Amino acid sequence: MSELPVSAVLPEVLAALQQAPQVLLAAPTGAGKSTWLPLQLLQQGGFDGRIIMLEPRRLAARNVAQRLAEQLGEEPGATVGYRMRAESRTGPHTRLEVVTEGILTRMLQQDPMLEGVSLVILDEFHERSLQADLALALLLDVQQGLRDDLRLLIMSATLDNARLRARLPDAPLIVSEGRSFPVERRYASLAPQLPFDEAVAREVTQLLRAEPGSLLLFLPGVGEIERVKHQLTSRVDKDTELCPLYGGLPLAAQRRAILPAPAGKRKVVLATNIAETSLTIDGIRLVVDSALERTARFDARSGITRLQTQRISQASMTQRAGRAGRLSPGICLHLISREQAERAAAQGEPDILQSDLSALWLDLLQWGCHDVGQLRWIDEPPAPALLAAQKLLLQLGAVNESGQLTAQGRAMAKLGSEPRLAALLTAAQHRDAQATAARLVAMLEEPPRQGSRNLSDHLFISHHGWQQRARQLLRRLNATGGELDITLAPALLAQAFPDRLARRRGDSGRYQLAGGPGAMLDHDDALTRHEWLIAPQLLQSDAQAEARILLALPVDIAALQRDCPGLVRSETDIEWDEDKGTLRAWQRDKIGVLALKSVPLAKPDAEVLHPAMLRWIREKGLSVLNWTPEAQQLRLRLDCAAQWIPEESWPKMDDETLLAMLERWLLPEMNGVRDIKGLRQINLVGALLHLLTWSQRQRLDSALPTHYTVPTGSRLPIRYDSEKPPALAVRLQEMFGEAQNPAIAEGRVPLVLELLSPAQRPLQITRDLAAFWQGAYPQVQKEMKGRYPKHVWPDDPASAQPTRRTKKYAAPQ
Repeated sequence: MSELPVSAVLPEVLAALQQAPQVLLAAPTGAGKSTWLPLQLLQQGGFDGRIIMLEPRRLAARNVAQRLAEQLGEEPGATVGYRMRAESRTGPHTRLEVVTEGILTRMLQQDPMLEGVSLVILDEFHERSLQADLALALLLDVQQGLRDDLRLLIMSATLDNARLRARLPDAPLIVSEGRSFPVERRYASLAPQLPFDEAVAREVTQLLRAEPGSLLLFLPGVGEIERVKHQLTSRVDKDTELCPLYGGLPLAAQRRAILPAPAGKRKVVLATNIAETSLTIDGIRLVVDSALERTARFDARSGITRLQTQRISQASMTQRAGRAGRLSPGICLHLISREQAERAAAQGEPDILQSDLSALWLDLLQWGCHDVGQLRWIDEPPAPALLAAQKLLLQLGAVNESGQLTAQGRAMAKLGSEPRLAALLTAAQHRDAQATAARLVAMLEEPPRQGSRNLSDHLFISHHGWQQRARQLLRRLNATGGELDITLAPALLAQAFPDRLARRRGDSGRYQLAGGPGAMLDHDDALTRHEWLIAPQLLQSDAQAEARILLALPVDIAALQRDCPGLVRSETDIEWDEDKGTLRAWQRDKIGVLALKSVPLAKPDAEVLHPAMLRWIREKGLSVLNWTPEAQQLRLRLDCAAQWIPEESWPKMDDETLLAMLERWLLPEMNGVRDIKGLRQINLVGALLHLLTWSQRQRLDSALPTHYTVPTGSRLPIRYDSEKPPALAVRLQEMFGEAQNPAIAEGRVPLVLELLSPAQRPLQITRDLAAFWQGAYPQVQKEMKGRYPKHVWPDDPASAQPTRRTKKYAAPQ
């Protein structure tokens, strides 16, 4: 083991950890950074306390801990242990602990000092998991304010060094040698005339026939794994085992994929990107990389996560190729052309930029942080996702209107579960409800992959993993006993998934969610006979316009209203009556967007009508208002002001921002408005000015005026455009005597002059009037003298008298 490449930099790593609070280690695949280095740090680092190592994936965490323990001749739970959701192998003598699944975050929340811990290792940091980014931000906060003796080692095969160095400029960067054995990287595009699974199977079969050894095949998801496995079954010989490997497999099946093939056999491991990092699959010398991955992207507007299949980054290609060089020289075949591979992104997009941030925001509130700018991030959490997270936590009762944690929110945060699932657990107020809630959460954390989509069909199934996790959750609730009761499930789920209540529309398996989006079941699914469902598990793919319901529970809506009266709100809605061409008002009892009861209103008060009209505008869009050319130009002027005079805090003028702020700018102008006619009569110029301070109005009129006065005194309109420079159409003769090009934005932006003939026809376009006078003007002068002989065409226009008249009336002024 001492011959591993990382052993060469061990003295440098030990020295750096003695001197610096943070150390960066870039060590390629196979260098031994995960399965050898932590033991050396434990034995030679001089650390009095424990070492915690964060692994982003559960399978890798268990595998790394097992290999580290084996080197000491022990089983996990002695010197080396691991902890993850629903599974723990640690003991009183554990000094090196591999953790994942937010365990490190829980440790920090329970003990910000991290008493007894000397070193924290963030392994495979290039994956940029949400938990890893959060852990780094919290650890840096701890180092700065509480523990200047705590050490932090950030490791990866493909560190995004530029970004990390920008955030940690004083951290030493140590680079280890390359992989243990060379890997030949080949490239081949798939046959376009064949289905994906068949084309992949053909390339795999050809490589197996040409080369000895076992093979690791990277595919984007479970569906592709099953289809390619089916294709390979008839193509490989009987001495080749086909072993799937993905996160949802039972532990025994995962172990079978990792262990060596039996004597005299070879194996093909069909894996998702779970096998990219920190995982040594014995006997692999061949890798086939589909160059695809399936990523989850959270849609902040719908609140639904979409699965997206995409090309992997160059860093991931390097990681996958490295799997072939762990134990011997190998070959990696990328199923993509070399040119496409070279054009791929250098790094993958971090989870923090594409994930649901409700759990992160709850963690930050528990940490005492109400502004993400207070912490140091590699990538700061995006504002739209944070707003969606804050809205959800308010809906779940975790925060109040001012964004502060409530007593329920603090209880939810302590549970360490996702906010929705924590809300489900805290909603359970007696033993049977707690037992039912714990079982529901266990099922939703590890959903069934096959069988009925009806949650009630799975609730009483004897499933060891669910039972073990439910017992763990009950211990966190300090609950004992209790019986499962399916009648309690709808009300419990509604406290966690109020926006996932669904009402059937039509008879084709389509439903409307309380949160707004649509969802669907197969038209022959038994659940479709129920008008009302609650659907805690949804998934939307690239090919689907609506989310697919993966798990749902039938709901008696009358009983749910009785058990959860807080779900229902009374609201005034307005609708456009196409037949009468008027707005109609309704009083409705609603859960989200789903109406339970509607009563027409004849003459609602303005206090009720106007908020309803604003909601209607938000639904229909700003196009329902009367956007005059003057109002459109004001929006454009303010957009331009934000670009050209950025030191001033100009309000944003995009549709999304204006719709969000209707109460600030449109509502003050709605006095007396009761119908669509009155709404369209609102002066939007005056309305938009409500968003500006008095000094901003003055500066806007001065710096970006609506008109420009030319030398003759004519006041001509300036035309603003979102994609083009501001323009002024003016007759050429009216610019005589103007030596330089006029400019706006306090002299920063020259106007584009559209110079016209006496007949208002275009002659020349310029942003440099002086250059035009000296360059192109003589040719224009010659042409104009012949066409308009009664007009003045001086030889020196820069100093001539401007005019709007012919020679007969062009007397000296």
